[in-house]
Amino acid sequence: MKKVQVVGPGCKRCEATFEMLRSEARKLGTDVVIEKVTDYVEIARFCSKFGIVSTPVVVVDGKIVHAGGMPKAQEVAKWLGS
Repeated sequence: MKKVQVVGPGCKRCEATFEMLRSEARKLGTDVVIEKVTDYVEIARFCSKFGIVSTPVVVVDGKIVHAGGMPKAQEVAKWLGS
C-alpha cells in the first residue's frame, strides 16, 4: 500500500491536489493512504529540512515527488501507478 502525503496549509491548490490524488487513486484502483499535513509547525519543519519554499508538496512513500503549484494529472497517475 502506498502512503501519500500532501504537505501544505490547506490553500485551494493544496485541496485541489489532495482531491486530484484521491480521484486518480480511485480511477486506477490503487491501494493508497492519502493524508494531509496542515499543521504549520510540521509544514515549517518539513520545508526547512528539505529546502522547499512553496506548497503543496507531494510525498509518495517518503520521497518528495512534487513541490509548488498544481501537479499535472499524468504525473499523479505515474506516482500512483508505479
